Amino acid sequence: MDFVYQGKQIRRSTESGDKKLAQRIFDKVKGEIAAGRHHGLDIERVLFDDLKTDIVNDYKLSGRKSLDRLELSLKHLGFFFDGMKVKDITTYSIEEYIVSRKDEGASNGSINIELSALKRMFTLGVRHTPQKIVNSPYVPKLKSAPPREGFFEYEDYIRLKDMLPDYLKPILTIAYFTGMRKREILNLKWNQTNVFEKKITLRAGEPKNDQARVIFLSGELYETILRQKKIRDNCYPECPYVCFREGNQIKNYQSAWHTACKRTGLVGKILHDNRRTAVRNMSRAGIPETVAMKISGHKTRSIFDRYNITSEEDLRIAAERIAKAHQDRQESVNQKVITILSQ
Repeated sequence: MDFVYQGKQIRRSTESGDKKLAQRIFDKVKGEIAAGRHHGLDIERVLFDDLKTDIVNDYKLSGRKSLDRLELSLKHLGFFFDGMKVKDITTYSIEEYIVSRKDEGASNGSINIELSALKRMFTLGVRHTPQKIVNSPYVPKLKSAPPREGFFEYEDYIRLKDMLPDYLKPILTIAYFTGMRKREILNLKWNQTNVFEKKITLRAGEPKNDQARVIFLSGELYETILRQKKIRDNCYPECPYVCFREGNQIKNYQSAWHTACKRTGLVGKILHDNRRTAVRNMSRAGIPETVAMKISGHKTRSIFDRYNITSEEDLRIAAERIAKAHQDRQESVNQKVITILSQ
């Protein structure tokens, strides 16, 4: 093809060995140029890999805290789409990707997170100046499973804590008593922790919801933090992290965690279950919801309510309390009748 576009002489291949098809491609390009709808041929050569770079930069520029999760999503997407031209990624190929991920045993929730990343990549490509893609394909989503309802009873917490290696025990204790998120715990540093004032201070921008909060330490939680400080001061004085392994930040603990869960009969439990546990325990203790939300770091009431789960034991206790209340009421009425009759 030999034509003029934006004042420049362009000579490009139609990338077709069929003369009639090549002529149709050339005619289409000339028609788009005449109508002002031609975006240049480079747009036809944009690769999936180009969009990956853009979304990573987008996360970094916006300070998104889920960059590590994005990188995991891109890893899975890359196994399927790396090297493909974006124009060849269609709804059909995306559906094939979904099938392949389900065959690998991925959950609907995990696949949806990856599909959201893919959709964001297309959005950035369309917004880019000059455009990297013209039209983004429809990205289907799967029905997500109901929210997890797992939590730890105190007996479960003790059993698991006894089975975990020493370097993981502080992580479990902090999660159980505070409901802090995994990343907040693993990133917690000594400049955020004051053992003399007995408090943890998460500054604005540090938690996932960007809101500052203060968590006071007492009891077993305080003793755990104090013990960590003594170990750090004596053995690893340069370590900035509250939770550490041989003076280094803990990043991957899944293998040891799953092994301990299996040995204690708590298969399937995850660290995040402690977040629901802490909310539930605070509600049981009668702590006002506004205060509990400040401690756990929940920004909205709806999400807090979702974490404030109810167990069968809670329902049993509630039923017994209702029955007891009715019984007390009936006894009160009977006593009044007896009193009236005796008069």
